[in-house]
Amino acid sequence: MAAPRYVELQCASHFSFLRGASSCEELFSQAAACGIGALAVTDRNSLAGVVRAHEAAKATGVRLIVGCRLELTDGSTVLVYPTNRPAYARLCRLLSLGKRRGGKANCLLDWDDLEDFADGLIAILVPERADAVTGRRLRRLSAIFGADAHLALTLQRRPRDQMRLHELSVLATGARVKTVVTNDVLFHHPDRRILQDVVTCIRESCTIDTLGFRRERSADRHLKPAPEMHRLFPRFPEALARTLEIADRCRFSLDELAYQYPEEASLPGMTPQQALEHLTWEGAGARYPEGLPDKVRRALEHELRLIGALAYAPYFLTVHSIVRFARSQDILCQGRGSAANSAVCYVLGITSIDPERNDLLFERFVSQERKEPPDIDVDFEHERREVVMQWIFDTYGRNHAALCSTVVRYRSRGALRDVGKALGLSEDLIKTLSSQVWSYSSDGVEDRHVEALNLNLQDRRLRLALDLSRQLIGFPRHLSQHPGGFVLTHDRLD
Repeated sequence: MAAPRYVELQCASHFSFLRGASSCEELFSQAAACGIGALAVTDRNSLAGVVRAHEAAKATGVRLIVGCRLELTDGSTVLVYPTNRPAYARLCRLLSLGKRRGGKANCLLDWDDLEDFADGLIAILVPERADAVTGRRLRRLSAIFGADAHLALTLQRRPRDQMRLHELSVLATGARVKTVVTNDVLFHHPDRRILQDVVTCIRESCTIDTLGFRRERSADRHLKPAPEMHRLFPRFPEALARTLEIADRCRFSLDELAYQYPEEASLPGMTPQQALEHLTWEGAGARYPEGLPDKVRRALEHELRLIGALAYAPYFLTVHSIVRFARSQDILCQGRGSAANSAVCYVLGITSIDPERNDLLFERFVSQERKEPPDIDVDFEHERREVVMQWIFDTYGRNHAALCSTVVRYRSRGALRDVGKALGLSEDLIKTLSSQVWSYSSDGVEDRHVEALNLNLQDRRLRLALDLSRQLIGFPRHLSQHPGGFVLTHDRLD
């Protein structure tokens, strides 16, 4: 007989902030160890972890299925998976819509929104119980997604669990919706269960002694090999096989994505490369009114050839446009970083490092071998930076421009503080322990630090707090607005 096969389609990474208890690297390594050929990462109302998951998939050979867990305003939970590049774009736009409505850390979406962006998505409704509410939601899902609508069968490890699965299966049959097995994974290995409880305490601002029913249900929401999943769901072989069918259809990969630069209309009738060359030679004449040195001319010709070969001209034009606006308003600005190695940036007025007086290596900035897009950092005076930001929104449109975000992660002190509170350690003890490490340390409090304080390492809660805080270091806490980074694109930015 052929070996049983299974693909996990519901898995939260630690980018489901303070809900998942394992990194993408850990999840994909465990999936490889379990013999799982593909894994879907479905973080809550977010695609924040998809790049890390993509890299982890490449490293382990386990194929990534891009997905997302949508929490709708009526309490419904729907898993969605883009089958192609256009469907991925629609999913991004759907999430952007919900996050613009909800504000920081929230996402407000309803069934009508899901219907507007459903094309190319496969959907799975995640129910609590087989009741009239689930029946209504299932019919709505079927009306939106048709044959691509599914109902999840997931164990909750509660009394009458098998009866609940049977009733859900009957409900799905009545609505002509196919069932699919999921395990609703929150951590990669059973050993992470206690950390998952702790991050729940942090999220709910309570101690583990008072967590109660806020604790996530089921103690075994970790990745399991296919034989174990077939043992747990012996009555639903078709629902198990359907995980493979869905995985086979979801072939979208982040490798298909490429950045789409904004179109600059400053010089109509010219291609971006022609416009950049025109502005470059015009700027060179202004920078060197007494004549362009041969050294600089050769540098400009070399850089323009490489920029043209890599099709980066639109990017240079956009930065030039922003800098030109700032200077027209007497707003102080200055390009920095590796862009200082560019003669083109100098003659365009973006940087101030004269290539005639300095030996610049353009390949430190743009290299055909690395095939990485350029990165021109420009600083603007703090008091008037908002003027530049609003000009960008007005010029390129608010659907084509956005502030970047950064991921705020746990360091040693923050991890120890939050874990200590969750485990009920006293404030004095937490402060004493955290004083032993540097604020930005990523090593955690070591045993020698505790011994130096004459504390008892055999104390169970203290020992647990130290171990869990080390595990928590590096976990994402939340997304934070970057103080000045912008993303611009010709396509809608969603």
